Amino acid sequence: YVVSYNKDTKQPNWVAWHLTVAHTQGNIKRSGGAFHEDLDVPAPRATNADYKGSGWSRGHLCPAGDNKWDSEAMYESFLLSNVCPQNRNLNSGVWNQIEISCRTWAERYGDIYIVSGPILFNTEHETIGATGIVVPEAFFKVVLCLNGEPKGIGFICRNTDGNRKKDLYVNSISQIERVTKMKFFPHLDADVAAKVKSQADLSAW
Repeated sequence: YVVSYNKDTKQPNWVAWHLTVAHTQGNIKRSGGAFHEDLDVPAPRATNADYKGSGWSRGHLCPAGDNKWDSEAMYESFLLSNVCPQNRNLNSGVWNQIEISCRTWAERYGDIYIVSGPILFNTEHETIGATGIVVPEAFFKVVLCLNGEPKGIGFICRNTDGNRKKDLYVNSISQIERVTKMKFFPHLDADVAAKVKSQADLSAW
């Protein structure tokens, strides 16, 4: 995966990866104490101590479940530069459901492209730990498939208890671009981009 890191919020702006059918499989297990500092990002940076007692879970953006194919990939998915403070119920609930769906789609279509990250709605944010990691108000995920008929879909999940059906969180990629002020998949052909970025139909997947 690739990370755009924000030294002010001490977390990613976004994380992007190419999920292939081969990467949905594997026997590599996640270990209990796997989360670790990313020494490649500037200090002060997120540490496990920042999360201890904060009430927030360490929420992966590129999930461990997408990295069971290789031990180094699994280890690197636990870098704290791939993590945001996330509501525990969201992390284990609908966010996990969306991650599982992405692996199902990669298996179904051969491969997909994913970008995920935090959304900061407010001008003032809760922070955790001595490092002052910003707590996002929400999270986004956009997914692109170019095999067969090109299609796209997006999700926005508030950083609160999230145990409703995932179809209630569906947005078009264009809607998420407006919210995040980011442009996703900029190298797409203009006609393809216009089509896939306007879609918000979970049943098409």
